[in-house]
Amino acid sequence: MGSLANGGTPDVKGLHRAEEVEDLIDAVKTLIIPFIKSADEAAATKHTGNLPLNNQGQAHNVLVETFSPDELVKRLAFSLPAKNGLGREGLLETIQQLLRYSVNTWDQGFLDKLYASNTAVGVISELVLSVLNTNVHVYQVSPALTIIEKTTARSLANLFGFSGSRAGGFTCAGGSASNLTSLVVARNTLFPESKLTGNKNHDFVVFTSAHGHYSVEKAAITCGLGSSAVRTVKVDPITGQILPSSLREEIVRAKEEGKTPFYVNATAGTTVLGSYDPFDAIADICAEFGLWMHVDGSWGGGAVFSSAQRHKLKGVERANSVTVNPHKMLNVPVTCSFLLGPDTEVFRRANTINAGYLFHANDASDEETIPEVWDLADITLQCGRRADSLKLALAWIYYGQTGFERNIDNAFEQAAYMASQLSKKENFVLVSQDPPPCLQVCFYYAPGGRLDEDKAVNTRRTARMVGGLVRRGFMVDYAPGPKGSFFRVVVNCQTLRGTVDGLVTALEEIGREEGL
Repeated sequence: MGSLANGGTPDVKGLHRAEEVEDLIDAVKTLIIPFIKSADEAAATKHTGNLPLNNQGQAHNVLVETFSPDELVKRLAFSLPAKNGLGREGLLETIQQLLRYSVNTWDQGFLDKLYASNTAVGVISELVLSVLNTNVHVYQVSPALTIIEKTTARSLANLFGFSGSRAGGFTCAGGSASNLTSLVVARNTLFPESKLTGNKNHDFVVFTSAHGHYSVEKAAITCGLGSSAVRTVKVDPITGQILPSSLREEIVRAKEEGKTPFYVNATAGTTVLGSYDPFDAIADICAEFGLWMHVDGSWGGGAVFSSAQRHKLKGVERANSVTVNPHKMLNVPVTCSFLLGPDTEVFRRANTINAGYLFHANDASDEETIPEVWDLADITLQCGRRADSLKLALAWIYYGQTGFERNIDNAFEQAAYMASQLSKKENFVLVSQDPPPCLQVCFYYAPGGRLDEDKAVNTRRTARMVGGLVRRGFMVDYAPGPKGSFFRVVVNCQTLRGTVDGLVTALEEIGREEGL
């Protein structure tokens, strides 16, 4: 290790950081490779619906060891040293404990959320970002990463039909941050005075699907509009899509109340049912009333890479902004979210602030033409910015568009397969369409195909079976519905057909064992 000599002068000859990094990477590798490998090996038995056996013939749950928070506090016994550090041994012991008591998302049984395991190239991208450890706020400190972000965002925007000379975007700290930024941009663009004076001259109203993500309401609260400014729009009870007629009615009602409608959030892949809203019809209404159209494609936007699925995004090119999260459908490491648009100059005008101590791009130029923005923090809400775009860029280079397409098509095939299998069984009632619009398969376990008239009974049955699935190495989620909570299984790009078969088998066996 390096040391400080007399007066705090660095002893350059004493630096051995490269060797230290090499040693720790080699040591941590001996922990993380078996962690991943255990998930690969467990995949061979997932089709049985039961846990694999370890070398001692005992059932081994690779997915997770489950404990209550109080129990885990005791088992983990995590604390921070008050004085001296614990060095290499303390570090490795902590990492080993962390891996032991964490959910192994590499396991095939992780079908719980709108993200899944990492990939090999994803791990490498995180390692490179950590080594670089720079801030993509100004070009001077992150020249290559800035160019990669702008190029990647433009290429992604082109796929969504944004083809102008300034089409593109930037990354934000997750889909909620991208949606928040879109709301700020919409307000500051349609009502430029609000950038200076705030909301005092308008009683703003925004619109989103009844099945839309909660981040829209949080964004309204953050922007000082208040949650009451968010009007939810009715959806089709079967498809879960926004009803354009209801959207128009809500806009007209708001205007009659003397309010200022300005923003519509449409969704590409809703959180529960995976619905894609009718974008062309929504765009027509937004054009009629002069409203900003945003598409939250955090989940379903990745379908743009598939020629078989991108028809669901028809009309998205008419949007003013789009959110898409490669860390979801594309299995890029968490977090990686882009806000895209047809003209990044709109983003710049809405967000730019005079900060001469940071942004120097125009100091040496008297040109009045619109500048190319290289200091990305000037057009975003963030100053500190991690280069999340590199995660998508390296995956795109590694797999290519055809690789993304192949993975996405496989995921949609597995989701359709699961829905078809469940529809053939007498003890299940599908909530999703068959095939589902996205990668969620929603259903009830209903003995004899009949749901209880008491929705609380259905909810208790679902919750109880979800717990039983975890004990068999499967983790899925559930969501509230008009007849009680139902299962929501999220298939991903790495889900195998055997995993689907095993999950269905496990559900049937748990139902019989529990007498449900």
